[in-house]
Amino acid sequence: MHLHKKLSMNYPIIQAPMAGVTTPEMVIASLETGILGSIGAGYMSADATRDFIRQVKKYSSKPFLINLFAHEVPPVVQHEITIAKQALIDAKIDNQIKRDEVKLSKSQYDEQLAVVLEEGVAACSFTFGVPTPLQIRLLREKGILVFITATSLEEVHVANQLGVDGIFLQGMEAGGHRGSFIEPFQYIPLKDLFTQAKDITNIPLIVAGGIATKEQMDWYLKQGAEAITLGTALLVSDESGAPSAHKERILCAETDETVLTKMFSGKPARGIMNGFIEKMEMMPVAPFPYQNDLTKGIRARAAFANNSENMSLWAGTNLHHATKGTIREIIERFVHTDL
Repeated sequence: MHLHKKLSMNYPIIQAPMAGVTTPEMVIASLETGILGSIGAGYMSADATRDFIRQVKKYSSKPFLINLFAHEVPPVVQHEITIAKQALIDAKIDNQIKRDEVKLSKSQYDEQLAVVLEEGVAACSFTFGVPTPLQIRLLREKGILVFITATSLEEVHVANQLGVDGIFLQGMEAGGHRGSFIEPFQYIPLKDLFTQAKDITNIPLIVAGGIATKEQMDWYLKQGAEAITLGTALLVSDESGAPSAHKERILCAETDETVLTKMFSGKPARGIMNGFIEKMEMMPVAPFPYQNDLTKGIRARAAFANNSENMSLWAGTNLHHATKGTIREIIERFVHTDL
């Protein structure tokens, strides 16, 4: 049985699990529109993860996906943290960075996975790493489909070895963080990655990265993709939790204005060039997730002030094709030829 039938999808489209901007309303609207809604739980605590799952279940009985960050949190090297914070001060990003009390992240992965097993969801995907064979077995015992994110053929080989239910292939065009887990990280165009991956795996492939038109979607589906993932196209939706200034920068774009940067989080991520990235160019950064912790206050103040110059404006390379509307209105542009 095809994955979209197992997951009760009317259309072979998946709402990308965008950590930080995915709201319960966004997931529920996606489900009710007939696509697979996804929870981006990467930065959540275990309790917040549980609450989010229950909110979605309260308003929809349809199957949905949850995404977890499966990375290992590196040991804290205080010297690195101090240098990275001083770089933010020296760059004069804002006037309050000196006073920010930084709380360094601790992994919530094991606790979140326990919540997923207890609450029961239809599917669980993993980014920045992969689950262990034992964790896969436990998920499957609960009837939960298992997906991993791959950005290279080496990572596809790992998926083959684990025997997962599906692979999210993330091309270099994708907005937000690279889901890579094997270094050195590779930046492969989606069409090349998909074409090459088809030759080495029989696992269903879900494509992600720069898909912004019905024509692009149709091409991948005709070439054998199980489904496509929409991120930037839905980030600008009414139901998205992205700040209005972030949405506006995407909707006003006339061409690809994105760059890859580590400056916000310590991991490579694609977003719109802005003042923060320009000021921080060549500056030292702490490793993920500690750089993300260091910039959290800056990003929160920027969101409150609706100041796009200090936001992490994640977006894919085809952002200029994005159009405003509800989730339903945006999806209709992908599934109906007369719109």
